[in-house]
Amino acid sequence: MLETLKQEVYEANMQLPKLNLVTFTWGNVSGIDRDKELFVIKPSGVAYDKLKPNDMVVVDLDGQIVEGELNPSSDTPTHAILYREFPEIGGIVHTHSPWAVSFAQAGMDVPACGTTHADTFYGPVPVTPQLSREQITDDYEGNTGRVIVETFKKYQLDTDAVPGVLVQDHGPFTWGATPDKAVYNAKVLEVVAETAYHTMQLSGHTDPSVPQYLLDKHYYRKHGDNAYYGQSNPKSMTHEHIL
Repeated sequence: MLETLKQEVYEANMQLPKLNLVTFTWGNVSGIDRDKELFVIKPSGVAYDKLKPNDMVVVDLDGQIVEGELNPSSDTPTHAILYREFPEIGGIVHTHSPWAVSFAQAGMDVPACGTTHADTFYGPVPVTPQLSREQITDDYEGNTGRVIVETFKKYQLDTDAVPGVLVQDHGPFTWGATPDKAVYNAKVLEVVAETAYHTMQLSGHTDPSVPQYLLDKHYYRKHGDNAYYGQSNPKSMTHEHIL
């Protein structure tokens, strides 16, 4: 079942150590088949150098195992809730990458300090509220997913425009149309968290955000109907665009 998706999720997981996004087994990638309402996720605690495509675990949207001999990631309930509540996403990544974790542990959004950030995230990457003792004691991983959803609803955020979040005291979750795109967004988040930290240190400002008009320019030149970055329609590019 879902052999192609298993391979895709396996390959996305294997990108995490290559991109220096995980230490030991501190991360996971999943991908969903929306037609079957099933998703594939990394097994819990398996070292990346031991991982094989057939080790990937198939679960339903309640987080119940459908196929696989190993236990799925302990973060499976979080992924299940995000897939249920954000029907537009096709892949999810969770890591403990250090720069993003630093912001999460400080309880701070990652501010949109410049164009590198604006190319992928349309505004700050938000941090969730802390989970309460009760939320941690009762269904911790499920409540992790719920606090992410509540944060996006509270601030009326678009999951396409802001494809990631920081769970306070924990770490980042990112997503995308595919598992591979979710990994890409995870790497971008780690890079912009590092550069934001240095920007804040050098400037002395806690929110050195880019002007809105520059945020708009860089985000929308890569996203939306009028995007012109890349090679999708090179003949339509004007001299201004090339510059």
